[in-house]
Amino acid sequence: MSKQPSSYLSSKLEGRPKADSSGNGIFALEPLKKGELAAVFGGVVYEWDSFIRLPDLDRSLCIQVEDRLFLVPRPIGEGDYVNHSCNPNAGLSGQIGLVAMRDINIGEEVCFDYAMSDTMPYDEFECGCRNANCRGSITGNDWQRPELQKRYAGFFSPHVQRKIDAQLAERRAFERAIRINKAQKLKTSRINSDLRIK
Repeated sequence: MSKQPSSYLSSKLEGRPKADSSGNGIFALEPLKKGELAAVFGGVVYEWDSFIRLPDLDRSLCIQVEDRLFLVPRPIGEGDYVNHSCNPNAGLSGQIGLVAMRDINIGEEVCFDYAMSDTMPYDEFECGCRNANCRGSITGNDWQRPELQKRYAGFFSPHVQRKIDAQLAERRAFERAIRINKAQKLKTSRINSDLRIK
């Protein structure tokens, strides 16, 4: 088995321990431009039933790539320590690419919001990002929040975007049904009113 990490990390970035000793992170050694590739996740894909039996470390370093499918790094490399932030500077490009959402300066930690990939409750935790817009609790349902759907448009994993699209289509169909129902009631009311006048 190869000892080479299964993930790619841009040469402009490095994985290292965080200054506050809260674990590892990915930091910029050189500036990254908006849209520039930061990392590509790799590893082995596990189905949910096998995935939930993996050790905590493996589950915490994975990324959900489809409904009930998870990519787990084998072996773990420095590119696998991309942390969550409620105010991210990176987002997903496809299932496994990570790109800069804005220009990233030297020394900045590169983070993405796990709502961009997670739709299941496998890695829920109390957030410590300390950003003004911190959600506090991170869950597998955060992708459903309208403000995140708007903020991260174009940066969701395809399987999450499909769920968002289905949710929006359902909402539009419901609103259309309500409008039709109201229009029918109004038409019936007018017909009844006309009959009473005659």
